Amino acid sequence: MNKLETLGERKIIEIIRNQLELMPHMPVPFGDDISALSIGDEKLAILKTDMLVGKTDVPPQMNLYQAARKAVIMNISDFAAKGVKPVAILVSLGLPRGMTENDVEAVASGLNAGAREYAAYVLGGDTSEASDLVVSCAVFGVAKKNALMLRSGAQPGDVVAVTGAFGKTAAGLKILMSPTSPSAQLGTGLVDSVLMPKARLSEGLALAESSAVTASIDSSDGLAWSLHELARASHVGFLIDNLPMAEEIVEFARLYKLDPIELSLYGGEEYELVVTVKPALFEKARKKVGLIRIGYVTAKRTLMLKVRRKRTPIQARGWEHFKAALQKS
Repeated sequence: MNKLETLGERKIIEIIRNQLELMPHMPVPFGDDISALSIGDEKLAILKTDMLVGKTDVPPQMNLYQAARKAVIMNISDFAAKGVKPVAILVSLGLPRGMTENDVEAVASGLNAGAREYAAYVLGGDTSEASDLVVSCAVFGVAKKNALMLRSGAQPGDVVAVTGAFGKTAAGLKILMSPTSPSAQLGTGLVDSVLMPKARLSEGLALAESSAVTASIDSSDGLAWSLHELARASHVGFLIDNLPMAEEIVEFARLYKLDPIELSLYGGEEYELVVTVKPALFEKARKKVGLIRIGYVTAKRTLMLKVRRKRTPIQARGWEHFKAALQKS
């Protein structure tokens, strides 16, 4: 019998899904970034839940305020990828013994900050004792059925684009997890990208309104894995010929003899949006939200990276719970 660490998070989800009786006529396929329920008049109730656990999701130097805020951002980023405004949040807290009153205030303040940054409210939830910090958020919103950006609409010839550069969180996590000490000018921004992430909600809402996007996902599991998820859901491939590496990580990689391509592709938790866009509408969308073109969709179901005329496969790896080999390095 396989243990969880050999199965990995995605196989575990598949096992659970196979034991469920799925709701007929689900408006959003099981396994997309959010779930949805029809509420009539071509409107959908949009639901999302995601969990932060201290041991696996809270790096050294991240305080309780930042951890609680991150738990909210994780959920809102998925709303951003679908082009949906979050309205209300329920929070279940598992709090270990030994925490103080000030600790609880920090958690509550972080939850409120994360919600209010994106005009949502925490309405309530549940609190229990746990052996580790657990912050589980459930987010609710409403969307028009035909405005939702799913993972499954990419077409050959579409432009592949992202909302920002990649690699900063991978570098920042290396700084937090090791004695690496770059200059304050270089290191501060990299560490801040881990401790105070941002969700691309305004960009997601604008893209949904533009009707330019054919498929969308957030990059919390890494750019490479996000591309593979889009390719799988849309039954297409990608050629990436303009890898969006952050300027800071090129310098960071040079200083510490690391591969900036590895940092950019396989890091995770950037919370950028990865989208495919109709070619005729790309310039309009680019000007509206500052998209960066990184490649195009292919009919051949392969994912390739092109650098200086050389093509190499983009591996299907990134952050995955239970699989230590895939965890952030």
